Amino acid sequence: MADLIGVFALIVGLELVLGVDNILVITILVSRLEEKYQQRARVIGLVLAMVARIVLLFLLLQLTELTNPIVMGLSVRDLILIIGGLFLLYKAVKEIHNTIELKDEHDAAKNVKDSFSSVITQIVLLDMVFSVDSVITAIGLTDVVWVIVTAVILAFVVILIFAKPIGEFILENPALKILALSFLITIGITIFMEGLHKEIPKAYIYLPMGFALFVELLQMRYSKNKQDYNQELKDKLPD
Repeated sequence: MADLIGVFALIVGLELVLGVDNILVITILVSRLEEKYQQRARVIGLVLAMVARIVLLFLLLQLTELTNPIVMGLSVRDLILIIGGLFLLYKAVKEIHNTIELKDEHDAAKNVKDSFSSVITQIVLLDMVFSVDSVITAIGLTDVVWVIVTAVILAFVVILIFAKPIGEFILENPALKILALSFLITIGITIFMEGLHKEIPKAYIYLPMGFALFVELLQMRYSKNKQDYNQELKDKLPD
């Protein structure tokens, strides 16, 4: 029983790490929708992604050959990671360009928005790309299906709680949005390289990302303090 609890905690941890990537992706995708549809897209997208991940789990339990080479030494898993990594790269670079060129503002003026179904589809597909490795890892840790399913559902609840506040905070700060998109480029490259059997230690990815986020938060704090200080000086000046 103790072993199962330890495995359960480990799988939850893996899913929560994956959840950071999901929150970044969901934040960028739902920002393309009208504001009144954004929370609904978050919830529906995450629920469908969770269901797709559980279906993927049962599929992988049945299809052990998913990791066997089929073409040019690449397996189905490898091809999924390569295609998913390239798509994530394309999406992140496109969104950085749109942000820098103020395309969102121009589209808002023209009332141009992405369709609800398109955003939901992209959330589910990208989540499945993120999930392939974590599901395979979970299966390697235990063959007790209910442990994996329970861990996935628990992690989903935590992600659902934090997706909206974290997402809104990112969107309200353009510098953080660009930083988040840069993280997605790094993650896309990592996924692509994994598909080519070039393993990159996760610490080399997440530690620099965390440090960059910490520096950006310090910069934001400095800017706010500077703004408040200037406002205090302005209020003290005689009319």
